[in-house]
Amino acid sequence: MSHHWPSCDTFVALPPATQNGCVVFGKNSDRPQSEVQEVVFYPAKENTTNKLQCTYIEIDEVPQTHAVILSKPAWMWGAEMGANQHGVCIGNEAVWDKLNSAEDLTERLLGMDLVRLGLERAMSAREAVDVLTSLLDKYGQGGPCSEQTGMTDWAYHNSFLIADRKEAWVLETAGTLWAAEHVTEGVRNISNEFSIGTKIDLCSPNLCEELKALGLYDGAGELNFTAAVSEGGATAALCKSHRYVRGRKLLQMLSEKGTFGAPEMMQILRDEDSGFCMTGAFTSTGSQVSVLSPSESSMLPCHWFTATPNPLRSVYKPFVFTPDTVDIGSQTKSPDYGQDDPARKIPRFQGQVNRQHELHKGHKQFCEQLDMEDANAKEVLQNLKSLETKCLEDMKEMLERFDGKNFTELASVFPTVVTQELSLYK
Repeated sequence: MSHHWPSCDTFVALPPATQNGCVVFGKNSDRPQSEVQEVVFYPAKENTTNKLQCTYIEIDEVPQTHAVILSKPAWMWGAEMGANQHGVCIGNEAVWDKLNSAEDLTERLLGMDLVRLGLERAMSAREAVDVLTSLLDKYGQGGPCSEQTGMTDWAYHNSFLIADRKEAWVLETAGTLWAAEHVTEGVRNISNEFSIGTKIDLCSPNLCEELKALGLYDGAGELNFTAAVSEGGATAALCKSHRYVRGRKLLQMLSEKGTFGAPEMMQILRDEDSGFCMTGAFTSTGSQVSVLSPSESSMLPCHWFTATPNPLRSVYKPFVFTPDTVDIGSQTKSPDYGQDDPARKIPRFQGQVNRQHELHKGHKQFCEQLDMEDANAKEVLQNLKSLETKCLEDMKEMLERFDGKNFTELASVFPTVVTQELSLYK
């Protein structure tokens, strides 16, 4: 059975909690400390092959896929989080339930594969629910979730928070069983636990009957999904973890005035007391904040990524999808070993490969100097904070005055800020 290592929190805020009617999405990717997270862009494309190789298995390809920006562990095909050209954002969490078994190590689709597939194939949050659940039903979920030595038995089921310009969905899975909750206003968060109770807006076919057959639901009263499938059962349905409760309270507190935006989401993701901003054996290896304007006639959605560990020591850098050719550069892209990648060989490699990208290297050296209380590094940290503050101001002004025609400046903002950040490390 897999170890229950802590990892990840995902948040969403919707009107009336937010500024200008936007939907604000945020996630920290908490992964093994030595793992490198890259930020990569893939354009929309017409696919000429019938099959697609994911992290472990091959699945049927679709004729066309959407443009996506992903924050992903460098060794796998899938992503921890990301966004697509239609303003859809998805993040996943590890969950453990009464259906977990040694079978979870069987190579199927990882939860991270499902994140990427949902972004590549869906034009809305609701459509993403259909994409993820149909793939779950057809291929199942499973496989080792780390290439790190000592974590070869880390496997889990997944929950997802999916958002677009108008709404959000929470999707929680136990094997191939699932339930989904529709979120239309206010705030919602997910952590490493089940959170859907009796508000089940969509579910897998014959869910009640399937749970009855497994002895997980007696049919008496309204089905509570968490009580039925969570390891904690009815207790888990009543008592939430510190991280989940803290996340809910922070979202509510920071959105009381109805002006919640990117800075407030970044504040939550940088909160150490809650465990959201994680350091140690597990670290927040990447972070994402997305601000989704309510309609295509309003401001363009803006997505912010760190591409480096520990958001407290990182800069959120903006990315905007544009019709122009997008090139985010190679400074957040890890080395590509192609068919020689040890992670793709059988038997599966369990160890460490040098996957550091240029920004990760510069940031790592800076953090080492900061830990030694180097005066220059402390000054760099202040400069990084100033860079992000100015970037937030500049992007607000740039998006507000955008005339809907000239995308050149917007198409280059991400690599420009990455270059500025790297110059501070040198």
